Amino acid sequence: MCRQCEVSDFTPLMSSSSVEKIKEKLDVSDVIGSYLKIEKAGQNFKAKCPFHNEKTPSFFISPNRGSYYCFGCGAKGDIFTFVQEFEGTDFIGALKVLAERAGVSLDDVPRKDTSEMDRLYSVMEMASSFFQKHLEHSSDAQGYLSKRGLAQETIESWKVGFVPNDWRLLYSYLKEKGVTETEMEKTGLIKRKDASGDGEHAWYDVFRGRIMFPIFDISGRVIAFSGRILVDDPKAPKYLNSPETVLFKKSETLYGLHKAKTEIRKKDYTILVEGQLDLLMCHQAGFSNAVASSGTAFTEAHLMKLQRLSNRLTLAFDSDKAGFTAANKSAVLALSLGMEVKIVDLPSGSDPAELILHDSEAWKDALKSGKHLIDFYLDNLLREKHNERALAKEIEKKVLPYIAMIQSSIEQAHFVAQIVKKTGIRDDAIWNDLRKIPKGIPATPSGVSVPHSDDTIRRRKDHIERHLVGIAFWQEALDKPMFDSIKLRARMVGIAGEQYVSELFRGKKEHSNELVFEAEAYYGSEVNLISGIEELLFNFEKDIIQDKLGEIMKEINQAQASGDEKLNGELLIQFQEITNKREELSKRRIESNN
Repeated sequence: MCRQCEVSDFTPLMSSSSVEKIKEKLDVSDVIGSYLKIEKAGQNFKAKCPFHNEKTPSFFISPNRGSYYCFGCGAKGDIFTFVQEFEGTDFIGALKVLAERAGVSLDDVPRKDTSEMDRLYSVMEMASSFFQKHLEHSSDAQGYLSKRGLAQETIESWKVGFVPNDWRLLYSYLKEKGVTETEMEKTGLIKRKDASGDGEHAWYDVFRGRIMFPIFDISGRVIAFSGRILVDDPKAPKYLNSPETVLFKKSETLYGLHKAKTEIRKKDYTILVEGQLDLLMCHQAGFSNAVASSGTAFTEAHLMKLQRLSNRLTLAFDSDKAGFTAANKSAVLALSLGMEVKIVDLPSGSDPAELILHDSEAWKDALKSGKHLIDFYLDNLLREKHNERALAKEIEKKVLPYIAMIQSSIEQAHFVAQIVKKTGIRDDAIWNDLRKIPKGIPATPSGVSVPHSDDTIRRRKDHIERHLVGIAFWQEALDKPMFDSIKLRARMVGIAGEQYVSELFRGKKEHSNELVFEAEAYYGSEVNLISGIEELLFNFEKDIIQDKLGEIMKEINQAQASGDEKLNGELLIQFQEITNKREELSKRRIESNN
């Protein structure tokens, strides 16, 4: 039985006590570990950052503090900010996802504290419940869904509904529930007949006489609808989607991702289909790692959402020309982002929903036989029976550009070998043609300058000071410190002076979390920490001496230019004293290494 559609009021916000309960029950490493492959790093965990491309892990997770930090891009936060950023949702969406995982019920607060966005989400839930209720009373709509193979459990789970062919049925219902025309219009549920009209008859429902498929955000909230026409109306489009609203961004929303995300991570690949019925039949048949583009143009933003979950993508679009064109555009975009792309070769005239309904084994076989994009196009060319010269030209035009987009040289060599094996074309000829094709993405961004040596020195000095301050902050936060931070500060004062060290710690205090992460990552064990401190202090002292020598050299030059021989003599003595300190430091270094 579907949820009752008599929603009496707007869904309220949740209290902050729910946040604390969730944090108590969920460990940050477990939450992030369900999204990323993480590995132990001392007391912490590390992973490749999901928020920027990197080869070496620089993303660190601290269970003790319940937070994360990336040294590469600066991303930081707790379980809520991670889910918000990773899944592209807002705080309430992240709260809902984590509350469900933690088994925490969300406490209500008074309606007056709800935001406009929460009210709009509630309007969409009301509309969804309204459509579900009307499906129960429409034998035609139920018959259509049954004919297409949808089980009652699937219909209820995905909140599929129906709206009769009436101009103001939903409008009247929502008005009775206290929803304003402004709220209905903002959610894309009604339209105004003309600019000058006013009153009840000035508005009409966007969706009429259609099977209604709610579109969900990543946390499972209804944000839009896609309606499939059920009544005979040659002028009406077969499918009608909600317009873009403050809740619904077409370029960022994938149908079914809220249910598919866990399975995509688990199976390490995404099945991408075109429409709602294809998607629902996939999930019903156990292929829960499927998502749909829902008739909207597939974008880079869509792909980047999927790439965070898995780098592997399998396209299963309709076998007609339109489906092939759509698959090609999506595949090229995915390949340009470095994803591994496969295409499912469906039997002529079929789509995933029909194939699953009539021959589920054939669907499984087609999915297993999915070919890499390049193999797919190469095999299609071979089936066309071109002569040798024409085939070589077609491969140069239709296959080599895709190989050129692949970032891995090993992968490129693999596909060149495949072409040689299947066609007999010489590999040197293929490589020559391949080198002529311009790369889609330059290896190095333009306009990047090599830093001057002074910049490099300043960055090295800052790096050393960051580590020393980070170690001090880290040890001060431990119940059983591995090193006395008071002694560390005292040694730094002995080198650089009280004022310098105080200003250094004061200036870095606001970045203490990042500095502690960095210290833990570099000096996780006591052995590493002790040896690391000695190395840092040596370089800290060396840099302070170098700075003093630089300052005195400037003063000597000024004294000489002004003819002040007395000052010049005094400065030369100071210069010699500091030079002697540098030599003593070097000697101590040599002795400690022997």
